[in-house]
Amino acid sequence: MQDITLLFNTITNSMKKLSTLFILLLCFSFFNSCSEDDINTTTVDVEETDDSTSDEAYVETYSDTDFDKVDWTDATHSKSADPDIDEVFEDEAVKRLDIVISEERWQSMLDDMTSLYGEFGTSTSGGGPGGGGLVTTDEDPIFVPAEVFYEDKEWYKVGVRFKGNSSLQSTWSSGNLKLSFKLDFDEFEDEYPQIDNQRFYGFKKLSLKNNYNDNSMLREKVATDVFRDFGVASSHAGFYTVYVDHGDGPVYFGVYTLVEEVDDTVIDTQFSDNDGNLYKPDGDGASFAEGSFSESVFVKKTNEDEADYSDIESVFAALHSETRTTDPAAWRESLEQIFDTDTFLKYLAVNTVIQNWDTYGRMTHNYFLYNNPDTAVLSWIPWDNNEALQTGNMQGSLALDFSDLNATEWPLIGYLYQDEVYQAQYDGYVQDVVNTVFNASLMQPKYAAYATLIAPYATAEVSGYTFLNSSADFQAAISELNSHVTARVSAVSDYFE
Repeated sequence: MQDITLLFNTITNSMKKLSTLFILLLCFSFFNSCSEDDINTTTVDVEETDDSTSDEAYVETYSDTDFDKVDWTDATHSKSADPDIDEVFEDEAVKRLDIVISEERWQSMLDDMTSLYGEFGTSTSGGGPGGGGLVTTDEDPIFVPAEVFYEDKEWYKVGVRFKGNSSLQSTWSSGNLKLSFKLDFDEFEDEYPQIDNQRFYGFKKLSLKNNYNDNSMLREKVATDVFRDFGVASSHAGFYTVYVDHGDGPVYFGVYTLVEEVDDTVIDTQFSDNDGNLYKPDGDGASFAEGSFSESVFVKKTNEDEADYSDIESVFAALHSETRTTDPAAWRESLEQIFDTDTFLKYLAVNTVIQNWDTYGRMTHNYFLYNNPDTAVLSWIPWDNNEALQTGNMQGSLALDFSDLNATEWPLIGYLYQDEVYQAQYDGYVQDVVNTVFNASLMQPKYAAYATLIAPYATAEVSGYTFLNSSADFQAAISELNSHVTARVSAVSDYFE
């Protein structure tokens, strides 16, 4: 009996110890759980504390389908309307766009950016063109539905997303919310049938560029206008102020340049047939160096379902043919059957005179190639000109005689310039550029007029939504443009001596 009593007491004591331990564990678990809840439920505005994370990821349900298109007209909203270039890209005006995004959708955009590039206002690790510390990703930021207002009219459930490559990432990581946007007016037509084939004065897609690394806020528009004035197909552009309401009323995001999309209306209005292959090259093969062709580099923007890259492959074959040195006339004839050398040499003359380091010859991006079915040759289309009209970063812009270019690494420039016929053609275009579209007597009055036009809006930009440290930065950038055009005309004169 004594043994049983002893056993019973032992078990009882053990149970008490286990109970005490169990209670302690429960208390610890409860305390830890409460602490985690406190951390996760403390969310703050990205604009105030650089923390854009939230408790739960927003799940899009497209539940807001009940609306009337009270502002819809054929001229302003319908696909049947021709692109109204004069309205959308008025040359001597600063227009206003308002973008209204629900608080939840705005937060989902910020959360998506955080997942792609890290916390807002925090530098990231990695590498990329145009600067260090960049993350490499093939993903675009997400689209969300938003309302767009212009001249007291509303466009409904417009697809809006952030856009850009290194410029987007650099702006985000620096803690600046003046981010570029892409607008797609019928991106969500499946979710909202009322907006089927919605257009903005005939335009399906538009880019709102934030004038990154351009304190003058003129370079994008001026450069694309110079290209087009010289007969090179190029986007139209115009000045806009942008306001974004993401829950607390309109916020001034600053002066933007609205740019026409190449895969929308440029090929539709500046070429005789818009059904051809349009490519936006990006990557090593975009240099056209021998042996570098890759389908993945030549991203198709039209005819995406057709896995036919024979036109691009034909350019590689003709460009690197041994006839280039053995029979130059035959080489030129073969190349011209697939590649529009005349347009390329015009582009090259303009680009080298006005200077742009962030494109072919230095970077394997920022151009399109379009195969017009009526001519069956690939034409060069410039893109992304915010870095134009300056010497540039890294190695800087190319010399007029390409003495700083490796011809085998950039053969479209190097091999054509080595050919005496093409070099003479290029030289003629270089002289024509300064004679007709880019000289001090033409450009300095234009810079002055544009500066006067946008100065009130540029100098009104606010901290957190600007690249300017002060209004003096804007005026200094205008002065640099005036000095630049004078220097480039002198450089052309020196080139021909």
